[in-house]
Amino acid sequence: MTARQLIELVLDPDSFESWDEPIDISGYAEKYQQELLRARERTGVDESVLTGRGTVHGRPVAFVVNEFGFLAGSIGRDAAQRIVTAIRRATAEGLPLLASTASGGTRMQEGTPAFVRMVDISRAIMDHRAAGLPYLVHLRHPTTGGVFASWGSLGHVTVAEPGALVGFLGPKVYETLYGDPFPSGVQVSENLADRGIIDAVVSSAELPALVERALGILLDEVEPSSRERRVLPDGVNGAVWDSVMRTRRPGRAGVRDVLRRGSDATLRLKGTDEGERDASMLVALARLDGVPCVVVGQDRTKQTPASPMGPGALREARRGMRLAEELGLPLVSIIDTPGAELSKEAEEGAIAGEIARCIATMSTLTVPTVSVLLGQGTGGGALALLPANVVVAAQHSWLSPLPPEGASAIVYGDIDHAEELARRQQIGAADLHANGVVRQIVAEPEGDTPEGLADAVAAEIGHWLRQLTSDRARAQAQR
Repeated sequence: MTARQLIELVLDPDSFESWDEPIDISGYAEKYQQELLRARERTGVDESVLTGRGTVHGRPVAFVVNEFGFLAGSIGRDAAQRIVTAIRRATAEGLPLLASTASGGTRMQEGTPAFVRMVDISRAIMDHRAAGLPYLVHLRHPTTGGVFASWGSLGHVTVAEPGALVGFLGPKVYETLYGDPFPSGVQVSENLADRGIIDAVVSSAELPALVERALGILLDEVEPSSRERRVLPDGVNGAVWDSVMRTRRPGRAGVRDVLRRGSDATLRLKGTDEGERDASMLVALARLDGVPCVVVGQDRTKQTPASPMGPGALREARRGMRLAEELGLPLVSIIDTPGAELSKEAEEGAIAGEIARCIATMSTLTVPTVSVLLGQGTGGGALALLPANVVVAAQHSWLSPLPPEGASAIVYGDIDHAEELARRQQIGAADLHANGVVRQIVAEPEGDTPEGLADAVAAEIGHWLRQLTSDRARAQAQR
């Protein structure tokens, strides 16, 4: 697909507006000028990138699109300047930015002077992000070299088309240099998604829907609540051991249920975007009860003795925290874990440090934050997602430094006193509320369903996000 074909596919009809100025190539060597002229004649465009603005489902967006047919989409000084100019204009006009790459990297005909311009492009993108404006990246086949190693890897959300070759080193270059073919299946978009380097595999035809969903979550106003709160009356209590047992049962509502039932639009993000992925942590852009937010949540369905929550999961959570802060969105953290991984690999992966960094990051966020004790809340893995402006708890949730059986083993040398210690250590939601850890408890009446609890939790999150956002706006107005 050519750059123009992609633009026609993604943008609304008649919304295209080019920002490109004519490029003067008279200063280049004659041989290189001839190459550029042939590329222009062959492709019908004057450089390897086209820039401008348009709308996607009525939403204004700025774009930078590679044309691979023009000298393999390589980025010379003129192309780099065109990209920088477009990004700076998008930032000045407050527009979200969509980049669609298809490139072999920097232009070898221009050497180092072109190579170093990747720094200028990256700097412009980071200024765009610092302005709180979304940057979405679509990697087409192929995207390699300096493009992938700079502006192709800096998106808030990054996707690639199916089967695309995406990598740092071109496989032909590798084989020429080392005499062996590059291992197959590595530099393929599906593998990158599995490894947590990109968020999803999305065809060009699906791109308009993805852009619409992402921008709808990020930019649309808060909508009125469509759900009823279910607050537990004061004084209502129950046996904490019963709560522990309830949260361990299969079928209890988890973070997936809260998103499925409570979010009007959800865009899942995968991995740390740094080559690490742990399925026990879910990170998503969402509109919970009509409020745009970033959700980081421990997925109860993915945590087993064989695959506990490891340090990579907490690094994924910190990615979500950083996104919330950068985009100015509230953060919702959902706690539901039998405990973090205890192993040699976890220790060498800095599990303790990641718990500390999550606590530190959440404690210093400036955006509104709500954390939810949804089920089990064991140890440092639970504490990592706890610090927030408001902590909400489901009636049968609990928070403990160790599972009650572990506490019993330390204190008594057996697990027979687990129920007693659960009471003594005040781990239940009612005790946490009485001690000031929890602000509000969501009732779980007898006969409750996972769907009912998920709806009620979403309503409670929406209530507090609206209040915190309103309080923040008033405080800013008074400064």
